[in-house]
Amino acid sequence: MEYFVQQLVNGLTLGSIYGLIAIGYTMVYGIIGMINFAHGDIFMIGSFVALIVFLVLTAVFYSLPVVLFLLIMMIVAMLTTSLYNWTIEKVAYRPLRGSFRLAPLITAIGMSIVLSNFVQVTQGPRNKPIPPMISKVYDIFGISISQKQIVIVVVTVALLAIFWYLVNKTALGRAQRACEQDRKMAALLGIDVDRTISITFIMGASLAAVAGTLYLMYYGVVVFSDGFVPGVKAFTAAVLGGIGSIPGAVLGGLMIGFIESMWSAYFSIDYKDVAAFSILAIVLIFLPSGILGRPEVEKV
Repeated sequence: MEYFVQQLVNGLTLGSIYGLIAIGYTMVYGIIGMINFAHGDIFMIGSFVALIVFLVLTAVFYSLPVVLFLLIMMIVAMLTTSLYNWTIEKVAYRPLRGSFRLAPLITAIGMSIVLSNFVQVTQGPRNKPIPPMISKVYDIFGISISQKQIVIVVVTVALLAIFWYLVNKTALGRAQRACEQDRKMAALLGIDVDRTISITFIMGASLAAVAGTLYLMYYGVVVFSDGFVPGVKAFTAAVLGGIGSIPGAVLGGLMIGFIESMWSAYFSIDYKDVAAFSILAIVLIFLPSGILGRPEVEKV
């Protein structure tokens, strides 16, 4: 029983990271109906920015508390990835918004390749490790819970609460929901659609940067290709929960985390990705719009 609960804790930790990344996918799709395949690489860039900030801080301000280290790493990573995503949306996606549906998709895949190769050239192809930032582990009734896992879950819950408030209780959130329903009508009502979409990209990039920082803290290593696999799994989580649904993205992320953790614990770890994608296929057979997704209604 202790082993089972231990895997639940591990799955919750991993699923929290996937959920943060998945929100970026689902928000962009909800408003403009586009899959931003470069989002996984934005997550990877957030990890690298956090790594660089960590190295600078340890070289100059090595006596700072760990909490300040993490906070500064997150803030700088959020600002950097927001600038990246804002630029990508304005330069690569906005000019193609009215074109045929495949054009933005092809552009997104191209931007993903560009970002991945840019980081490979500038940072090198090798793994970039860091020393453990937090190493304390608590033993609770035979279950090992590390401070890193607690930090990841607490930060994720706090960010989701803030995010929920922004989307549901603010003018920006109302504008985003209006653009999701009908961009043309939202523009007629005075909403700046381009500005709203740009802010949505910035918000998604900020969450991806936090996820990248937590990923670096948890695993202690990052490489230029780390944007692909977590990005695909986060996209899978968004589809599983219901693409376009923010609660669905979080639920999908947690499900992918639990599936991976349980499969790795009781079966061959080599097939954990196969298990996650197989569950996705099974769910979509019976629920084509995902667990919490709403079926699309074609307007006539």
